[in-house]
Amino acid sequence: MVLTYKMAIVVRSDIKMSCGKIAAQASHAAVECYKSSSAYKRRVWTSEGQKKIVLKANLDEIKSLVKKCKKLGVNVVQIHDAGMTEVPSGTLTCIGIGPDKEERVNKITGSLPLLK
Repeated sequence: MVLTYKMAIVVRSDIKMSCGKIAAQASHAAVECYKSSSAYKRRVWTSEGQKKIVLKANLDEIKSLVKKCKKLGVNVVQIHDAGMTEVPSGTLTCIGIGPDKEERVNKITGSLPLLK
């Protein structure tokens, strides 16, 4: 059986951020997910090509996702902005989930739309 690991980044859809701001916040989430994940999961995810998906959700949906991750034992990080550019300090801009087995990540994020 082949392992397939992935990371999901979920960006807030209910606040206004430029494309550049979204890219920066998503990057923060990816780095923090990687750093806070186990050495084994980092190694597998990296060896498989570092699969990522970027999705969108509103604040209430994101809060629900965080609870699901914690309940299922899936790594989750919350990114709060420093407030130096587009949004007030402390604003939750996105979350990162994983890296973990794809089916576990999909169980949490499967109903969310892609960020376009």
